[in-house]
Amino acid sequence: MNNAKIRFGIVGTGTIAHRFAEAIKNAGNAELVAVASRTKENAEKFGDEFGIPVRFDSYEKMAESDSIDAAYIAVPHSGHIDCSVLMMNHGKHVLCEKPMAVNVREAEVMFACAEKNNVLLMEAMWARLVPGTLRMLRMVKDGVFGDILGVEGKFCYTMDEDEMGHHVFKPENGGGSLLDVGVYGLNFASWYLGKDVTEINAQADTYNSVDSHTCALLKYSNGAIADISSAILLRKPNEGYVYGTKGYARLPRFYAPQELEIHLNDGTDETISVPYKGNGFEEQIEHFSDCVMKGLKESPVVTREQTLFITHQMDEIRKITGIVYPQDK
Repeated sequence: MNNAKIRFGIVGTGTIAHRFAEAIKNAGNAELVAVASRTKENAEKFGDEFGIPVRFDSYEKMAESDSIDAAYIAVPHSGHIDCSVLMMNHGKHVLCEKPMAVNVREAEVMFACAEKNNVLLMEAMWARLVPGTLRMLRMVKDGVFGDILGVEGKFCYTMDEDEMGHHVFKPENGGGSLLDVGVYGLNFASWYLGKDVTEINAQADTYNSVDSHTCALLKYSNGAIADISSAILLRKPNEGYVYGTKGYARLPRFYAPQELEIHLNDGTDETISVPYKGNGFEEQIEHFSDCVMKGLKESPVVTREQTLFITHQMDEIRKITGIVYPQDK
């Protein structure tokens, strides 16, 4: 691709779409040129807010347009597969909001579609690409903490009563805490403990047939244990820990930290500042766009294998806790 910048279109106009639209302003190799919504009113309103020149009142019209190179999928989880396949079948590269799919079957269909159309499909796991995660991974690789034997991650929040109609509470939308925010904890565990998981145990509380609070324990072949929890009706400290034989790190907002609190057994205590470039989405936009410009059909960082691995874990945890979506049948 010879474009100086990758031309993006946003599919959807919700909260996450707003964050993407703000971030892309700071991306050196990408620009936002289009937005698509199911209504002309929403497309025009979003377009006016961010100065987007091309507005579509249907996703199909964006897919058929030559105005974009790539689409960012920002609709609820249940719409990811249809919107992504639509865009890829029209030759568009796709950056799809996490979780990329409701279950493994959907994820496999999406990756097969990307391969058939010779386009890049990447899950928008932005947290893997922020400076704090990259710094922690380097420190772990350099042996700063010794052998990593424990990980904890809690991403838990509570919705207000007037928000109970939100798609996160709807099984048909792939709702519940596990897919909404537990996906971060599972990714976090895999970054520092790998994929050699020998056992998963889990418990969940439910609301309206989705998991409102899930706790999962993952055991690894080397004896390491990950303790991951997610919730949408219960607040817990949004923090994580990486424990090693030489010390540990406490990470506020663990999945995408801007501070690393280092505590080593030799008495070293240090806080390292690792701020985002903007709101945290810039790094993933630039990484994805760079992959497109290089002609890559898979990100070397946010890989197909990683997305399928985590999606399979979420399927397994839902099976253990009895959470079933219409898409599973």
